[in-house]
Amino acid sequence: MTAIAHRYEFVYLFDVTNGNPNGDPDAGNLPRLDPETNCGLVTDVALKRKIRNFVTLDKDGGPGFAIYMQEKAVLNNQHKRAYDALEIKPEDKKLPKDEAKAREITAWMCANFFDVRTFGAVMTTGINAGQVRGPVQLAFATSVEPVLPLEISITRMAVTTEKEAEAQSGDNRTMGRKHILPYGLYRAHGFVSAKLAERTGFSDDDLQLLWNALINMFEHDRSAARGEMAARKLIVFEHENAMGDAPAHVLFDAVKVQRAEGTEDRPARNFADYRINVDAEAMPKGVSVRELL
Repeated sequence: MTAIAHRYEFVYLFDVTNGNPNGDPDAGNLPRLDPETNCGLVTDVALKRKIRNFVTLDKDGGPGFAIYMQEKAVLNNQHKRAYDALEIKPEDKKLPKDEAKAREITAWMCANFFDVRTFGAVMTTGINAGQVRGPVQLAFATSVEPVLPLEISITRMAVTTEKEAEAQSGDNRTMGRKHILPYGLYRAHGFVSAKLAERTGFSDDDLQLLWNALINMFEHDRSAARGEMAARKLIVFEHENAMGDAPAHVLFDAVKVQRAEGTEDRPARNFADYRINVDAEAMPKGVSVRELL
């Protein structure tokens, strides 16, 4: 497929209600926070995981849409698939000395794994398949306002073993904790490079799949821990020039997220408490803006 010809940036807004959007394993799975501002954080890794999971469900691993970084995947086995397909014998931790063959292996990984040609990958383990810098990158998502994590006590009306049941003298309840945010609206920025897409083969079809994933990925990622999460806005900036027509930060500054009138004196509890304004008239020459959601 032909690689995309235009550069893009995007602003992505999503929210959570009574859930934990991204637990921190170093803090007892509390929602991630910026300690200086108390604003919530969601890592780029967490967002990419949800995109990968959506593509897996949508494309069911069809040709060109396998997922490289997946749960319990043995990465060397993923690399070996390229060597087997091209009938090349792997050398320990080395690419083939023939540069054409080395490029062919890396190109095979890009052509067959959606997340490699999208996000890139370092594939230089025991079986070396090269290194790819992906055209799509995401920054951390940050909540628009400070959030207040709550610790909720929960009980389990059962025990694991008979020994535990005897020790508890007939009372089978065990206590636990659940961390939630009552509400948080998060903003993430993303980047799509046409020039890096030329190297991986990231196409217009791949781009549409990325937009579709961002819009719908929370619909297929439900769990008790995450509460209610929803994609709220996807604002896309498209450049006429493959190298771009304006700095990304100038475009991001055109998107303002503000409190709705009359809600400023209380905590936000739903998306209706905010107003999103996009200054389309302030777009630099060569840049157009669309709201896909």
